[in-house]
Amino acid sequence: MAKPAVGWPHPKRWLLLLLLLMLSASTLILFFIRTVFDPCDRHAADISFVRNAIEVAEKRNRLPSKIKPPPSPLSFVKSKIVLLVSHELSLSGGPLLLMELAFLLRSVGAEAYWTTMMKPSETDEVIYSLEHKMLDCGVQVLSAFGQEAIGTALKADLVVLNTAVAGKWLDAVLKQDISHVLPKVLWWIHEMQGHYFKLDYVKHLPFVAGAMIDSHITAEYWKNRTQEHLRINMPETHVVHLGNSKELMEVAEDSVAKRVLREHARESLGVHSEDLLFALINSVSRGKGQDLFLRSFYESLQIIKEKKLQVPPLHAAIVGSDMNAHTKLETELRDYVIQKKIQDRVHFVNKTLNVAPYLAAIDVLVQNSQARGECFGRMTIEAMAFQLPVLGTAAGGTTEIVVNGTTGFLHPVGKEGVSPLAKNIVKLATNVERRLTMGKRGYERVKERFLEHHMAQRIAAVLKQVLKKSRRGSY
Repeated sequence: MAKPAVGWPHPKRWLLLLLLLMLSASTLILFFIRTVFDPCDRHAADISFVRNAIEVAEKRNRLPSKIKPPPSPLSFVKSKIVLLVSHELSLSGGPLLLMELAFLLRSVGAEAYWTTMMKPSETDEVIYSLEHKMLDCGVQVLSAFGQEAIGTALKADLVVLNTAVAGKWLDAVLKQDISHVLPKVLWWIHEMQGHYFKLDYVKHLPFVAGAMIDSHITAEYWKNRTQEHLRINMPETHVVHLGNSKELMEVAEDSVAKRVLREHARESLGVHSEDLLFALINSVSRGKGQDLFLRSFYESLQIIKEKKLQVPPLHAAIVGSDMNAHTKLETELRDYVIQKKIQDRVHFVNKTLNVAPYLAAIDVLVQNSQARGECFGRMTIEAMAFQLPVLGTAAGGTTEIVVNGTTGFLHPVGKEGVSPLAKNIVKLATNVERRLTMGKRGYERVKERFLEHHMAQRIAAVLKQVLKKSRRGSY
């Protein structure tokens, strides 16, 4: 059976986590690292190596800078009251993005309040941890259906609804007060799937101050879909491309951190330093295309064998699996690997918030989302920050990130894309210079337009318009 990679090698895992902690790899990542792992076991030889790595990184980070950082483009929201409404609180993209916005708002002195619509009746460790992380950062957490949430919505300068599903909160909670709140609502939409286009979810969409969507192609899809199927019009819609956090960029640009991450992640997978590793990092589902990726990977191995091409051993990683789910797709993926006898080449990794080690470990990211693709695809720009070329589907937000033939290659969605993706895998496997050049150009593209301050500037422009409109009380 394909080799699962569930964790780090037993005595060494704390070393990598300690390094991540010292380098501030990511606020959220570090939070979970502290709660899940206990760094007690120690190996003297490794301690010396990691301590040296940490000292080098810390000295570099402590270098005095004469350049005063520019003021945040969001500084105008200081003392503003902002209520953020999420349909759920989980490790998925939508809630984490809203949390990121909450932290940005708090960093400039805004009063940020958070409420979650759907929460399980029993205690959930992830929700508990994320809520306490927000509380530690000064974000106040409210019950979604309490009087406090209603009062906060009424006095707020801005209400941010996150995802289409959050629209149900308006009727369920605000009721007769809804007309007072709609003029100050910014609706942040991330969905591309058709089943989200329900009137129950979005009937108030035409009356809010504005909508914010992660890509132009998704914005156009929402405009057409709401008009044709729901007979309603979108409000003023703003496209805001996302950006990589400063913490992720620190790791991506730190050669010491990347080297340690790469060595440990590859060791945990059983992949040698000279091997080529292609990975798809996403929760396992039909829509993310793991099944088609494995078919492409197997076909690329056959091409290499038939043409007798001289390339390093190729490996594939599925990061985002669920070993305990036993779903039909999870079973199919493993059965396919066994059937094709590529167990030594394919590695399944449990879903994790901590993707930095795998971005450091791999050589190429595969973004194989199907149907309409990703609304944006945060993982794509994170991979590009690590100077990785991207093999992505020619759909959704990926087409606004990846420059075909320059920062990676695009292939069709569906079965029609299996062979083109296989050929693109071979192209990058057989041409080191092309692979490295594409990775470098992807990194340059990130530096030009996909950093945190770029996203903050784009969001700031939207918030200024929405706040101006809310003060006029338009409805």
